[in-house]
Amino acid sequence: MTLFIQIVQLITAVVLVGVVLLQSGKSAGLSGAIGGGSETYFARNKAKTFEAKIARATKWVAIVFVLLTLVLNIMS
Repeated sequence: MTLFIQIVQLITAVVLVGVVLLQSGKSAGLSGAIGGGSETYFARNKAKTFEAKIARATKWVAIVFVLLTLVLNIMS
């Protein structure tokens, strides 16, 4: 059972690295806030974009990775 969970955790780790690398940088910073970029049409529909889906996937894959790590720690 432990070997199966370790293999699943390894696959989860590789997927987590992949989705983190797919994310775009948030380099707009202060210039985006001053320019009023948050009031655009695209900012209101941000939940439907590819970046939002990748961010959501990152969150869920990270949660699965942490849970698998805790289970493996408890089992050993």
